[in-house]
Amino acid sequence: MSRRLDVLLDARITRRMSVGMRTYVEQLAKRLPVVAPSLRFDTYRRGGNFGFDEQIRLPFTALSSGARVVHFLSLYTPLVMTRPFALTIHDLIHLRYPHNFKRSVAPYYGTVVRLACARALRVITDDPRTAGDLERLLGVDRRKVRVIPLGIEDSFLAESEPEHAPRPYFLYAGNHRAHKDLQTLLVAWRRLPDTALADLYLTGEDDDPSLDTSPRAGGVVRFLGNVQVAQLARLYRGANAYVHPALCEGFGLPMLEAASQGTRIIACRDAVPTVLDGLAQTFGPRDVDTLRGRMMASLDRPVSEGERDALRRSARAYTWDRCAAGTAEVYREMLTELESR
Repeated sequence: MSRRLDVLLDARITRRMSVGMRTYVEQLAKRLPVVAPSLRFDTYRRGGNFGFDEQIRLPFTALSSGARVVHFLSLYTPLVMTRPFALTIHDLIHLRYPHNFKRSVAPYYGTVVRLACARALRVITDDPRTAGDLERLLGVDRRKVRVIPLGIEDSFLAESEPEHAPRPYFLYAGNHRAHKDLQTLLVAWRRLPDTALADLYLTGEDDDPSLDTSPRAGGVVRFLGNVQVAQLARLYRGANAYVHPALCEGFGLPMLEAASQGTRIIACRDAVPTVLDGLAQTFGPRDVDTLRGRMMASLDRPVSEGERDALRRSARAYTWDRCAAGTAEVYREMLTELESR
């Protein structure tokens, strides 16, 4: 007789998921069976959000498979679920800055996501700050929340060759949504002295017409499109500093990736992941003057080898295997709790 299924992973990749959310799903689905061979896993990968596959087929599959627990790897869950489950929520930025998103988003969080959190046996998140938001904004019982930091791709565990560039450059990697506050970064960069030779590199497309991306006397803005991991590692390694102006983050994985290459981090203090506390040079939300000063100082004083080594050591401790192992421990905790009932 085959061993009973322990965990069914909702490993769907949908168009509503960010790059970071997709990476989380892909990495856990790949690594959990390796780091936790004593548990039996299966994955559900069919369909998108809000339709038949999510609301009917997924809960039926969970029931018919006999899965002891289900893990929804994103906040998109069926309204009805008869099996015990865990739920991952990376951030509550949509509730902290509702004016930056569609009007339907905040009510969805306030009803469907709130209900899912109340019914979940465990709620998993990436950073203690989000654990606080879960309690404050959705009324989640802190006793059921587990904080498991994200990890970096294996490619970032070794030092890359730096990107070759005609001038020093600052780098930002990520999407261009309103809460990322790229306008503050662009204004601070443009206010650097004309004698400060430095370009600004942004991953992603030039998709926000409200951003002033005109050149300055000492440099230009370059949109790099969607870059592969190997090129991204080179970009981090070659940057004078990685700059992250976002008003807040659930985790801020690009900062951890940049740190893995020993690259100095300049970031809004409300966006820096807890695992990098004390290692980033920070500024307040929308504080153009302080950000400009940090960028100018970075050009005047390149990162030292001691600073570079401290960044690398801290970041490289956080791998996807570590994240998967921590997640598997939550499953074992759930299974033990269910057996004792």
